[in-house]
Amino acid sequence: MGMVRGLLLSLPLLASLPTQAMEPSAEEAVARDVAEHDARMDRAAFKAHFAEAYARYPRLPVGLLEALAWSQSRWQHLAPAKRADAHQYQPRAFGVMGLYRGEGFANQVEAGAKLLGVPADLVANDARHNILAAAALLDREATDLAPKASLEHYAEVLARYAGFGGEAKSRIQQFARASFAYDVLLSLDRGVNENGATVPERAIEWEQAFDVDTLSKLAAPFVRLDASKDRIETDGYVLDPRDETLHSTAPSPKSTDYAPALWVASPYNSARSVAKPTAVAIHITQGSYAGTISWFQSNPYSVSAHFVIRSSDGQLTQMVREYRVANHVKSHNDYTLGIEHEGYVSSSSWYTSAMYNASSALTRHFCAAWTIDCKTAYSGPSGSTINVLSSAVKIKGHQHFSNNTHTDPGIHWDWARYYNLLNPAQTVVLDNFEASEGHFTTSPTYSGSTTGIGSASTADRYCTFAHGGSCSERVLLVDNSASTASWAVRFLSGSGSPGANATLTRAGGKVGFWIYTSGSGMSAALGIDDSDGTERSIAKSIPANTWTRLEWRLDDAAQWDAWAGGNGAISASSVTLDAIWLYRAETSYNVNVYLDDLSHSTGL
Repeated sequence: MGMVRGLLLSLPLLASLPTQAMEPSAEEAVARDVAEHDARMDRAAFKAHFAEAYARYPRLPVGLLEALAWSQSRWQHLAPAKRADAHQYQPRAFGVMGLYRGEGFANQVEAGAKLLGVPADLVANDARHNILAAAALLDREATDLAPKASLEHYAEVLARYAGFGGEAKSRIQQFARASFAYDVLLSLDRGVNENGATVPERAIEWEQAFDVDTLSKLAAPFVRLDASKDRIETDGYVLDPRDETLHSTAPSPKSTDYAPALWVASPYNSARSVAKPTAVAIHITQGSYAGTISWFQSNPYSVSAHFVIRSSDGQLTQMVREYRVANHVKSHNDYTLGIEHEGYVSSSSWYTSAMYNASSALTRHFCAAWTIDCKTAYSGPSGSTINVLSSAVKIKGHQHFSNNTHTDPGIHWDWARYYNLLNPAQTVVLDNFEASEGHFTTSPTYSGSTTGIGSASTADRYCTFAHGGSCSERVLLVDNSASTASWAVRFLSGSGSPGANATLTRAGGKVGFWIYTSGSGMSAALGIDDSDGTERSIAKSIPANTWTRLEWRLDDAAQWDAWAGGNGAISASSVTLDAIWLYRAETSYNVNVYLDDLSHSTGL
């Protein structure tokens, strides 16, 4: 690109954490597999229809229709149910191109059918005619463009094509239409290749598609500007290539409740009769991000939500102040905060990491601002039906509230992943051996439970070999020549006294350490002082000649056995470490074992 480069506008991100698998029912899993197979078959046919559309309307740049289909439906032929079942009464979108049929937005189905000279139902229900109708509508909006006009020139065409209701000259409706055009062009800029859906990658020169002010509001992730200087000033904006962020020197329409969000007001809100919100409702829009913003700004049903999140990059738009009531979960509006996520419950393609990250960061903000416990979030299996949950579950889906008929966020929403993003793990290093031996000040032969090794065995800090930092604990195991017993070494923490050790939390807790040995056939375990005695974990093997992390979950009874007075499970809420156990078959050779970074993690 020479002097032109892609610059990433910063958005709040959180690294995804491991989750526990939560399986849907067998019936739901089969239905999902069948739907995904059917989608792949449909997508193969769509490509021929796109080619036909380009042949009939040669003005349109190749790739634009594919990108429009990805933006509107993720290449899924939409066949919505009756209007009464539409999410938040939004206008339904039909077919792979997501064409509207009135209901508060433009009647694209009828208009496209007239241009093709076919019945409207054929455009709504047949994929080929749906694609041809969208192409005809785009071509009609592009009559003022040259036949070979660049993709950047189609930003305004797409804005006119969008089909939203409301006054097109209003700033909010202009923002919604610009968001629609941006999302289509973004699909082209990034390209798509997913399970048969393909959008050819075509670099978009964003400064040619939108003015800088609009780009700033759209938070375009790839703004291509001349970045040859350390700082670039353009019409009141400063671009800093070192942090790859476009900064406005003038006030911008930002949320006053949550800094990362844009602010676009919905008129559909009211005062709360309760002191503050105490719960969060997770929604799926059953439509596009831009269309939802437009709908919540002007609709005959007075529906709204507090925030809307874009699938592609996690952009957030706030539409109702948090202290006000939005109309999204009927009888539960008064005490809830509502988040709408762009997409459809029938397709997992909408549920991106960017959207999960942005949504969880927003919900963590709710937890902090309104004293909602993030640990009261639902973490069970996803489902495709209504499943009313207890009021003690404060963060849950639309489908989990009583007196509601909608089933979002549905079967594809990963509740375990979301819970872990809301409650990130916290790790405390108990011993890193950098400054001292910490809790491990006794020799490996100190415990009377140790067998097979001799009194010459030692344990000392060793500062020429470590996993992290500069030092580790080297345990030298010397065979007891007078014994043929296999080695079982209870290397004590805190000299075996619970009061000399740090408290460990059982719920969601893990304890582990890094270990290295050149001797083969070794294994290790943990001893934990519980309220009813001492439990000992199952042993895990130690590969030779490599640093290995061994961990045990405190709340998983399958990982523990009774040892001294225990019951075979960690049952107390707070416990302490008793010892690290080392095992090996009897041998006459000395063996060195190195330990490092013993830690306790919670929230996993």
